[in-house]
Amino acid sequence: MKKVFVSGAFNVLHAGHIRFFEDARALGNYLIVSYPPADLLWKLYDKKSVLDDADKKAVISALKMVDEVIESTDEDVALSFKSAFRKVAPQILAVTEDDMFIEQKRRFCEENHAELVVLKKTQPEGEQLTSTQVLSRVKAPLHAPLRVDFAGGWLDVPENALPGEYIVNCSISPTVSLKDWAYRQGAGLGGSGGWSVLNGWDPVASELGLGVGWQDPAVIAETGACVWKSGPKPVLDFKNTGEFLKGRMAVYDTCVKHYTPGFAGYERPFDRIAKAARIARLGVQQQDVSVLAVAVQMSYQLQQEEGMLPLPDVGGQLAHKYCGGGHGGYALYLYETQEQRDAAVDGCEDMYPVEPYCRTFGKDEQVHWDPRFLERLRKRGVIK
Repeated sequence: MKKVFVSGAFNVLHAGHIRFFEDARALGNYLIVSYPPADLLWKLYDKKSVLDDADKKAVISALKMVDEVIESTDEDVALSFKSAFRKVAPQILAVTEDDMFIEQKRRFCEENHAELVVLKKTQPEGEQLTSTQVLSRVKAPLHAPLRVDFAGGWLDVPENALPGEYIVNCSISPTVSLKDWAYRQGAGLGGSGGWSVLNGWDPVASELGLGVGWQDPAVIAETGACVWKSGPKPVLDFKNTGEFLKGRMAVYDTCVKHYTPGFAGYERPFDRIAKAARIARLGVQQQDVSVLAVAVQMSYQLQQEEGMLPLPDVGGQLAHKYCGGGHGGYALYLYETQEQRDAAVDGCEDMYPVEPYCRTFGKDEQVHWDPRFLERLRKRGVIK
């Protein structure tokens, strides 16, 4: 009998593990799988075990290519399995090509008259997820808000960061989910950040990879009316629920394509962007929509100077601006009262009411669209 031995945390079994077990089993005719128990996993690798030890053993043992399961018990980061290995005396130790401790394991095999076999990672068809990615997807919310930005846009791009300055924004409802997304795609409301959050990806890394800033996933994950410190990564200055904005916000669909990365390289007056953000910060701090409106209008002036098309006046708004830097998409409109906001929405087919959203602690909440606006979205071709 030719025994093959493999070791790992196997914290969340996924398709990559199954293929590894299959490839290792093909090297002999008896496969032994070893893993560190929960307390050792935590002590050596700073990882929390997803399953308790009995459950993990039962799951791995149930796999048809696995013949024996044994625990690793040595307090050795590279060779936690060495006592278990010597006990069962296999002829082969199989590892993957990205193993961090190949040389230590090679020497160990020489000392114990065994062969080290380094296997290439052969992936099954379809999307492949690591254990960390699986856990992130499990923890991802089912529903998420999108966002409107008031001022400070582009100061969240690391190369544009100004120490001591701010980015000011607010998460909004109705919410979205992976299967229920009643907003126009690619329209300046932080949709790519929301998509990343819902999929359990690293949303900040995803946005920075596009050459844009981190404000979208930051406020979508945090929720509320937020003031952020300008810098290379999200640092919250302060927030409130945004309740002072209830009944006072609407978004206008310009029906013009929005694409922020295409405008990331522009030269901009960051000192004036920062000035608007300082005023917006004061507006959120004082919960005063009129102060916030001053900052929004300053930001809109900068957008016009950059070449964005003029926005229409709709119902006597306090202020308006494009929701982002992509020269299109949705625009934010602020109103003094809910009556004015609702009248504007009723009179404009391309305008929709939105509300500030602050997640209730520990809850994954869905905020639905009013059916009459869903019908309007269908008529405008936003949803089917």
